[in-house]
Amino acid sequence: MLLIFTHKITNRLTYTAKQLFEKILGIEITFTTKVEDFIRHTGPKITYSKQPLQNEFFIRSNDLLFEQGINDLDIKIADWDGIPCFFSCGEKSTIPYDIFSASFYLLSRYEEYLPHVKDGVGRFPAKESIAYQNNFLELPVVDLWAHRLLQALKERFPDIQSPKRAYTFTSIINVTTSHNYALRGFVRSLGGLLLDLGSFKFRSIAKRISVLLGIKKDPYNNFQELIGIHKKFPIKTMFFFQFAKYSAHDKNISPNNNKFGYLIKSVADYSAVSLSTSFLSSTDKIVLKEEKRLLGNLINRPVKYSRLRYNRVNVPSTYRNLIETEFTDDFSMGYTHEIGFRAGTCTPFYFYDINMEVRQPLKVHPFAIHDYALVNCKKKEEAFTVMDRVYRQVKQVNGDLVIIFSNELLGSSHKLNWLELYQSFLRRYYV
Repeated sequence: MLLIFTHKITNRLTYTAKQLFEKILGIEITFTTKVEDFIRHTGPKITYSKQPLQNEFFIRSNDLLFEQGINDLDIKIADWDGIPCFFSCGEKSTIPYDIFSASFYLLSRYEEYLPHVKDGVGRFPAKESIAYQNNFLELPVVDLWAHRLLQALKERFPDIQSPKRAYTFTSIINVTTSHNYALRGFVRSLGGLLLDLGSFKFRSIAKRISVLLGIKKDPYNNFQELIGIHKKFPIKTMFFFQFAKYSAHDKNISPNNNKFGYLIKSVADYSAVSLSTSFLSSTDKIVLKEEKRLLGNLINRPVKYSRLRYNRVNVPSTYRNLIETEFTDDFSMGYTHEIGFRAGTCTPFYFYDINMEVRQPLKVHPFAIHDYALVNCKKKEEAFTVMDRVYRQVKQVNGDLVIIFSNELLGSSHKLNWLELYQSFLRRYYV
């Protein structure tokens, strides 16, 4: 048991310290504000405050974990033996940076509460983030800091025990368009055909007619192939289906289509299936609740996991909506077009609502790679180079590597054979 002495126990401090020690390092902790309890404790212990008591393991605290609300912070990035870090502690501190405050800043998505210009679909842009601007987006810095802290603690407390975490790999298939041509009904099929004619897309016209006549299989309908691939590897796989009404942003098959429903149920026989929310439901709780109910009725099991359309996480409102509609886990914490760790970690964490100053019961599973961040790779070697970089970082801390692929890209002929590349990824990175 590790004891942390501090001048004030706050929700921010307990949230962050438990994530670093218990979730990442596997070390149980407790807190005290009483000097006599700290002195009496014979095991490993830390002082986290403005001044040390004696000559103990001391981390000088920044004010962030003892404040409330959002303030304009002056953050200066520096280097800690090759790892970017911020919130310098000064000379008295055993380690040079307040990694509790730095970790809270990233995990809580503090910067996303600050004023910023959203992108075209209402998202926090990756280029606005401190990680992107300081070139550490591809590093799970929170996990790296935790392990650096553990090394320092072992020098002072050689008997401290930290069980080794198991590296995990999770592959998610996001389905917002299950079919490119099939199951779309006469009006939508005719409209698509006329658009192709107007754009002189004769190859697309030929494919569309072949699919509609039953001569060829719809290119996006690769679900049986994916299930066959997943059976070869002992990894966690999940399918997220959009189950929403047609709109400008949501163009999947109608939830009322029986063949579409049968497809989802057949996939659910072999893999975990949950909800990819529509654009509208990410801001409308009534619509979200209805999509969740309909999908749950179809697969005859509770729908607890979510993925947000376009990874459109707007804190805190989006996550509050998920909590109020009884989702327990979300897999949208990442950037669609940038590789890396939006929250600075490869470890699941609970959402902390800064406005309410409380840890909420929604577990956030950050992903590192979305397939659309790889579309500029002209050769599969380029894609592997990117994947290798991320894999090495996650494996180094025995974290959770989560990747997102869409059946659309896997069914396309865009530069690479994506289905073959996907299978190669699973073979290479699942262990």
